[in-house]
Amino acid sequence: MIKLYDTTLRDGTQAEDIAFSVEDKVRIAERLDDIGVHYIEGGWPGSNPRDIEFFKAMRGVKLANARLASFGSTRRAGVSAAADASVKALLASNTPVVTIFGKCWKLHVERALRVTLSENLDMISETVAYLKKRADEVFFDAEHFFDGYKDDPVYALKAIVAALDAGADYIVLCDTNGGAMPFEVSAITGEVVRRLGKAANIGIHSHNDSECAVANTLLAVEAGATMAQGTINGFGERCGNANLCSIIPALQLKMRRPCISAARLKKLRALSRFVYELANLPHFKHQPYVGESAFAHKGGIHVSAVLRSPQTYEHIKPELVGNRQRVLVSDLSGRSNLIYKAAEYGVDIESRSEAVQEVLTRLKALEHQGFQYEGAEASFELLMHRALHERERYFKLIGFSVIDEKTSEDEPPRSEATIKIEVDGEVEHTAAEGNGPVNALDAALRKAIYRFYPAIKSVKLLDFKVRVVAGAQGTSAKVRVLVESGDGKDKWGTVGVSDNVIEASWQALVDSLEYKLFKDRKKATKARMRKDL
Repeated sequence: MIKLYDTTLRDGTQAEDIAFSVEDKVRIAERLDDIGVHYIEGGWPGSNPRDIEFFKAMRGVKLANARLASFGSTRRAGVSAAADASVKALLASNTPVVTIFGKCWKLHVERALRVTLSENLDMISETVAYLKKRADEVFFDAEHFFDGYKDDPVYALKAIVAALDAGADYIVLCDTNGGAMPFEVSAITGEVVRRLGKAANIGIHSHNDSECAVANTLLAVEAGATMAQGTINGFGERCGNANLCSIIPALQLKMRRPCISAARLKKLRALSRFVYELANLPHFKHQPYVGESAFAHKGGIHVSAVLRSPQTYEHIKPELVGNRQRVLVSDLSGRSNLIYKAAEYGVDIESRSEAVQEVLTRLKALEHQGFQYEGAEASFELLMHRALHERERYFKLIGFSVIDEKTSEDEPPRSEATIKIEVDGEVEHTAAEGNGPVNALDAALRKAIYRFYPAIKSVKLLDFKVRVVAGAQGTSAKVRVLVESGDGKDKWGTVGVSDNVIEASWQALVDSLEYKLFKDRKKATKARMRKDL
């Protein structure tokens, strides 16, 4: 079995825009343990108070699968391991595993540490030996190993042998600058495995500066490494670390090198999204295996084939990693896309019916105008039901006006919207203010229809995006407005397109509220049908 060593909580936090609180780190550690990671590197207790607090907090957390590791460096030059403050902090963290890094590249020894080559080897061996007597496991991160090996293979090997002879349980070969190529990592790792023999446990720790971190990790395993290090979503300083969300399924499903159970592998996508959320970062939808678009199909020919046999355009079953197949709708769509989407929405539609052709024709015309339905599937569902003459119009717009007024240089603008609608023959005329024209229009619309449809109270606007459809026209260009809404149970996206941003926003807002009413009515109808049965 390949051991997984996660360093999201240490190396991952060195990424730009990443800042986890102590509570965040504890929650992530619990999720890593749940998915079956073998080792969790919690931080560097000798470098900052937050990591010290994390290790204290983790004393009250019982891990079922993982072992917690603290991270630090070898002793300083001229100081014994017993007297070194960093080494003391490692032991004070009270973790069963201690990982230290040491220099393997002569450049770093002579220019960064400014010690002799011999003294550096003593720093490695003495620190490992001291810690091994006081911790269950000691891992040695051979920093800059591949660069060091290419510069002077004899010295790089001496450095890791010093750690191995001192009792290190794992020798981890690090591509710290992220510049090694896959063929180099494969050849060098294979040579290390051959030189050290079967008694040595070898790990791999890759950075992604050359976009090769995952490939380097997999090839190192193929060459004999039995531990793969990385971070969830590839978080890490500069260009990031090797991405465990790609490494784990590649090892498990492609290379037949088990690392976690099949049941736990299904939790991978949820873990990826959980870490993104705690990092307060948008999910990378095009991320392999776990991204929203990883198994999304748009071209009609692709969809037609996937419906017959998913493996025609899917390299694995998405469910294996907790993902799902998605079919997108666009001007590239064919009948297969529409039939697939109709089935997804519970709409009974035949592939050769006039309704399919009507939706397809309408869809292509709308997308030519700038509409986009990949992120607005609620608008697409309403479009499909309209083509089938099943969509109910809940209100009729008679007219609206929006006023923006700024009365002082130092004061923010004031927005007011007035709206007149008709519901079942009744006319409602009302107005509302907002912090912008779209907000005011949204407030006025809700105020006008609330007494007819009180269910809209639960609808919240979660995201609002404006995109220029044809940039060459400058401020007169068409704009596309994408709105994401939710009611605490579901989320849905709607779209509007116009030369006027207020009109585009109105289209998306109307679809958003109508979809809520449509969705609730559909659920109520299904409930009645089940009751009648």
